[in-house]
Amino acid sequence: MIIYDGLKRDFLKDVENDTIAITIRQTILEKMGRHPSESEDNAWNNSMNYMYKLLTDEEIPSDAGIAIEYNIPQTAKRVDFMISGYDNQNKPGMVIIELKQWSELNKIPSSDALVETYTGKALRKVVHPSYQAWSYAQLIADYNAAVQDEKIQLVPCAYLHNYFRKHNDPVDDAQYELYTKEAPVFTKGQVGNLRAFIKQCIKKGDNKEVLYLIDHGKIRPSKSLQESIASMIKGNKEFIMIDEQRVVYEEILKLSAKCQKDHKKRTIICTGGPGTGKSVIAVQLLAELTQRGQFVQYVSKNSAPRQVYAAKLKGNIKKSSVDNMFKGSGTFTEAAKDLYHTLLVDEAHRLNEKSGMFHNKGENQIKEIIHAAKCSVFFIDESQRVTIDDIGSVEEIRKWANRAQSEVTEMELVSQFRCNGSNGYLAWVDDLLEIRKTANYTLEGLDYDVFLCETPQEVRAKILEKNKSNNRARILAGYCWDWPKEERRNTNYHDIQIGDFGISWNLDDGQAFAISEDSVNEAGCIHTTQGLEFDYVGVIIGDDLRYDKVNKRIVTDFTKRASTDQSLKGIKKLNRENPEKAKVIADEIIKNTYRTLITRGMKGCYIYCTDADLREYIRDRLPDRSKKLYLVKDIQKLQKVAE
Repeated sequence: MIIYDGLKRDFLKDVENDTIAITIRQTILEKMGRHPSESEDNAWNNSMNYMYKLLTDEEIPSDAGIAIEYNIPQTAKRVDFMISGYDNQNKPGMVIIELKQWSELNKIPSSDALVETYTGKALRKVVHPSYQAWSYAQLIADYNAAVQDEKIQLVPCAYLHNYFRKHNDPVDDAQYELYTKEAPVFTKGQVGNLRAFIKQCIKKGDNKEVLYLIDHGKIRPSKSLQESIASMIKGNKEFIMIDEQRVVYEEILKLSAKCQKDHKKRTIICTGGPGTGKSVIAVQLLAELTQRGQFVQYVSKNSAPRQVYAAKLKGNIKKSSVDNMFKGSGTFTEAAKDLYHTLLVDEAHRLNEKSGMFHNKGENQIKEIIHAAKCSVFFIDESQRVTIDDIGSVEEIRKWANRAQSEVTEMELVSQFRCNGSNGYLAWVDDLLEIRKTANYTLEGLDYDVFLCETPQEVRAKILEKNKSNNRARILAGYCWDWPKEERRNTNYHDIQIGDFGISWNLDDGQAFAISEDSVNEAGCIHTTQGLEFDYVGVIIGDDLRYDKVNKRIVTDFTKRASTDQSLKGIKKLNRENPEKAKVIADEIIKNTYRTLITRGMKGCYIYCTDADLREYIRDRLPDRSKKLYLVKDIQKLQKVAE
């Protein structure tokens, strides 16, 4: 959907008459039903005057097409400015210009796509303007059938008209070169350079023909995208399916294809505990359905699995459009009905009612996902609800599916492929944390490496050693230590301090904690690890989980959670109003958090507890081999004291 379109001469006249911002504002209200903000209005008035100056060049055809605020159909993304026409060989083309009001920016080390700038009345991390322009062009090319069929050339760039470029400017830093080569940045004083860039592509006017083709192009994954994702999946051991995973995968393929033939809505609910392969199936379906020409996307509330799976699919192909196939669960608030062929929702238990940074958008994420897709697939484990806002449940999905007259199919994954395939270990964890009573009081006879560590230093030593082989071991911790905003990129600042042991929370540097080469020296929390797996994990249990020796029971304490943790936001207020209800909710979330952390390891888990009584309780629940090991350590310590 294009908000404003016209010929170059029409655009120049509208700017001269000071009506351009008014026209854009009115059209957004008519087409999108919303009132633009004052900041948007100011940006249009400012930027369009710069574009007017740019386009007064007579060599840019007066009948070239001009589009402002093109809403890319399958997203909430809007392209700021587009110029269409033909080159010297009469080949259709379009220049995509990302406009920025910025006057300064800082680079973010170790990230090829993120910068820091003052926007929205605060200093924020945002994508580099070249990456943004390039990704928009790539997204249109990947999913617009008209661009593919008519071979329309898309040429992206960024124009920072308020920005004074300096020598060795961060906007030009080598770490961004991958994208600045594809989408160059033009700054204040470079009108001539930008004009020359436009004229390389636009030699003749098109009377908006190219704009019309793009605006009315059908949504279809390109052949190159289909082939790319197929080659990335093929032979990738991360995504090999086993036994019942393949059965569920085939059934979902059949139901999704049926939706496209009979045009009936279908909702599939696939339940399964940790390690049953939900994410593997979701990624395999993403690849296969894309190959079959469907418009399909992988969806999750938590960014961590999206970031990791996209990176694993890309492999060495950094400049990939794979990122556009992974979406947050809050991006469907304004999506049209049945816009997508299939949406694959991983970690569906983490879905929320409202969307947006301030939880003020939309009505219900489950409802909106079902509305947006002909076939919606929800992979869910109700025992992994870890924040007060998590509403994902089988019952809730059924409710919204029935209201949308969507046929519901339920499946279950039972076989466990994490924790050395041991359902017994998961049952032991549930019994240990008093989530549910099971017959697995100890781990006797189970082939899984579980040890209780006496110190956090011992946890670190074990994880560092295990990580040497393949970078698949990580330290995790309960969210009982603050994460100060000003120290989030400082590896020398130790957020977690236990005696003389110190470690930083995962750095806020744009890297995925689960696969970054350096993150073994940091601690991950529930928000950076849920939905992911490692070979070995070291888990530090904080003061929010203790053992009551008198009453012989596990005790949770939400007051020991960090003030920066949002997972229990609102629990103090609820505790004042209804303490019994607050206790039940907090107890479930804290226990589920540690259940999730303790089950991230495929081969082993090393545990340290800040509460001495909890350490003793867990030691009694471990097999004899573990108790003997620590008995030896205790004797050695006594011998040293005696000496």
